[in-house]
Amino acid sequence: MNEASTNHDSYRDDHIRAILQDSKRIALVGASANPARPSWIVIKYLKERDFEVVPVNPGLAGQEILGLPVYASLADIPGPVDMVEIFRNSEAAGPIVDEALALEPLPKVIWMQLAVRNDEAAARAEAKGVTVIMNRCPKIEYGRLSGEIAWQGINSRVLSAKKPTLAAKGFQKLTLGQNPFAPGRR
Repeated sequence: MNEASTNHDSYRDDHIRAILQDSKRIALVGASANPARPSWIVIKYLKERDFEVVPVNPGLAGQEILGLPVYASLADIPGPVDMVEIFRNSEAAGPIVDEALALEPLPKVIWMQLAVRNDEAAARAEAKGVTVIMNRCPKIEYGRLSGEIAWQGINSRVLSAKKPTLAAKGFQKLTLGQNPFAPGRR
């Protein structure tokens, strides 16, 4: 899954799709308990699509967000995580990446949210074999690649005559797992 690349300005759809399909347990650093905050909305969205989301926020440690226990740091999370999603600014992303690189086992992916980019931290992670995505939102990418975002009139940049597959539960939820847009089906 690791795509060696120094160009983080553009990612292939099949690369993003593979990351979202392979990442089951996501540590979300910078989680907020405020429903108006983007991190809360992303936690809710990913949780509704059967991702195991682990909120991380030292100020909320010991509390719950959407019924999920909040941890003070990545090191406090019991068990491994597949992805570390960073909902902090670009400067704060560097130490968070270093904290993620101290985990055993390493996460497969470090994902920096929209407007978050730290090329030096990305290079450190990639040197250890960790895939890095910057300046993207997994909620938006999931919605775009599954076709959900097109229901809102947004150009998903994905064209297909094949009907998308609805998720097993919920209303107007599509899945990436059995998506007609999956690699090899375009």
